[in-house]
Amino acid sequence: MTFATYEKSGRVATVTMNRPESRNAIATQQDCDDLAGALWRANDDAEINAVILTGAGKSFCAGGDLKAIRERSGIGPRATPDGTRANYRRGVHSIIKALAEIEVATIAAINGHAIGLGLDIGILCDMRLAGASAKMASSFVKVGIIPGDGGAWILTNAIGASRAAELVLTGDTIDAAEAERIGLVSRVVPDEHLLEEARKLAERVAVNPPRTVRLAKRLLREAQHGRLSDVLELSAAFQALAHETADHKEAVDAFTEKRAPKFTGA
Repeated sequence: MTFATYEKSGRVATVTMNRPESRNAIATQQDCDDLAGALWRANDDAEINAVILTGAGKSFCAGGDLKAIRERSGIGPRATPDGTRANYRRGVHSIIKALAEIEVATIAAINGHAIGLGLDIGILCDMRLAGASAKMASSFVKVGIIPGDGGAWILTNAIGASRAAELVLTGDTIDAAEAERIGLVSRVVPDEHLLEEARKLAERVAVNPPRTVRLAKRLLREAQHGRLSDVLELSAAFQALAHETADHKEAVDAFTEKRAPKFTGA
């Protein structure tokens, strides 16, 4: 059974981590390939404007599978430090890079537990909603390891250095309300309405011109670590591209003609 399922509805794709019996823990390199592959599949589909990422059952993702880590048979340690380093770069990092590099907008619908790697996967999405019963932790230190998935960068960019340090160095678990308070998620909704609300948000993104959405998402990502002068230059370049799209002309025509626009992605 594939670790990540893929469902397309209109301009929205839903990627579901599908190992509910293990709280969607990521165990193998194939699991990494499945999840990264599903994300790139959405990115490569010009009709897709937004991706919802969620977990099957009662958890979003419990992180790395500790049984596989203990047995040195999965995504973690190998026989030598060099082998372990290569294993992380080959597996876990492929998921992180996919989330960081795809141009389609991503929405995490965080249900239940998002722990360690699972938390960082959720936080790396552009927008994050959490169910009211969600629990989150950057708990690597609790099992004697560090965030080998880039979590130090991911959390620091999401909530700032001090709060990221508190989560990483204590390994404490926080609830959905605290996650909203510190900016890990933008909104907490009742568990039973989580996917519905994520879908509504995705549809609000998906109605916009596809190429423009992808350019805007890329600009937001670059702005996280770019100087203002660099972002201004990139903004001018992207705007030059956007002005030449058929969807831009359609949007202006529709506005002046007082009608709903019909975007084609051209």
